[in-house]
Amino acid sequence: MADVTTIDEAAAPYLAQFAEAESSLPGAQATWLGARRRHAIERFAESGLPNSRMEDWRYTDLRRMARTTFTDAQAGPAPDLDWVAPWYLDNPCHRLVFANGRFAAHHSDIGALPPGVRLQPFADAVSDHPELLEPDFARGSERHDGSLVDLNTAMMRDGLVLHLDPSIALDAPVQLIHVAVAPNDPIAFHPRVLVVAEEDSRASIFETYLGVGSRPYWTNAVAEITVGRNSEIAHLKLQQESAAGYHTGFHRVTVDQGGSYSGFVISFGARLARTEIRVALDGEHAACRINGGAMLRDRQHGDVTTEIDHRVPNGRSRQTFKNVLDGRSRSVFQGRVVVQKDAQKTDAGQSNRNLLLSSGAEANSKPELRIFADDVKCSHGATVGELDKNALFYLQSRGISVEEARCLLIEGFLAELLDGVEQLAIADQFRRALDGWLMSVRYDARDAA
Repeated sequence: MADVTTIDEAAAPYLAQFAEAESSLPGAQATWLGARRRHAIERFAESGLPNSRMEDWRYTDLRRMARTTFTDAQAGPAPDLDWVAPWYLDNPCHRLVFANGRFAAHHSDIGALPPGVRLQPFADAVSDHPELLEPDFARGSERHDGSLVDLNTAMMRDGLVLHLDPSIALDAPVQLIHVAVAPNDPIAFHPRVLVVAEEDSRASIFETYLGVGSRPYWTNAVAEITVGRNSEIAHLKLQQESAAGYHTGFHRVTVDQGGSYSGFVISFGARLARTEIRVALDGEHAACRINGGAMLRDRQHGDVTTEIDHRVPNGRSRQTFKNVLDGRSRSVFQGRVVVQKDAQKTDAGQSNRNLLLSSGAEANSKPELRIFADDVKCSHGATVGELDKNALFYLQSRGISVEEARCLLIEGFLAELLDGVEQLAIADQFRRALDGWLMSVRYDARDAA
């Protein structure tokens, strides 16, 4: 029998979940937040889940995910999280751990904060002092960032609130660890990250998404980041969810005059993962750099979709994404650079390179430039290739096994990305995840031989 499930039909259970949960959601006592949630769920009801008929979703099909109804993750006893400890940063940090979408205080260590820094779980922030969050949420009230963001806004229960007063430097990174421990029934959670860096402030946020178990679950995450005048924010994300998990993430970033945003996104896990990053350079001499990639195997699907909107003169942006694909995996990179009419002297560069380790892997690349100004410097490029056979032969001729030679060439291909991670403790976490992935690829190659 043909599958008759439609995306719109699949959205219906989430409307019922909101109706049941509305009164118990964090911040329910705040009139402005309740209105924001109801407006979001109404837009979600109109749009439904994204589908491949939409241009930005033409390469990523959610129908398989839509056939599963994910229930709202309920509060309960915290699962065993002792196994997560090796993922803690070795250096001093402000650590918040979330289990199935809820703050796990016993495994967290926010530590001492300097004056002028407000850092707390989202659920606590909207329950204790919701009036303090209203101005920050209002910054993006006029935007419609898609139905998955609407669903997150309606159902968000926890996450991070970070507010830096002017001229504040938070030297230790903020580490967020999101852990999914899938029960028997499929669950969904919608973490929200809200970061506001006022003028001349600085901070780093490192997010890690982990998952265990063989049951499906869905992480639908949203991060809103405002980078003030002459401020600097680094936002790094490591996605290593279980093979049965689904991951959708959305980053909305606004950068003011002289501000700088540095993003890094790398994906190893999940059956299907998509991260969408939209950056608006709103002030002169604003800058952003976004690097990342995906290491995929078996039938994994990884999608990174970006948009850098240069709105004023003298902006600078760089994007570098690299994917390594094995088995019958599939990657998607959609990178759009928009240069508005008044954004003269824009300097924008974009690069996507893909390395195929098997004949069944597929890489889709769609770089795009929309330029409405005439005094700009913009470039983009995309490549798809295989491992260099001559390099493989050379390494083997020096006594290196074929599995080890493959791994060395893959590491060389990715070195540019990892070298761009300035915090050594965070770079070590990415390298650890890469080593684990390379080990799995090594065994796959050995089995195929």
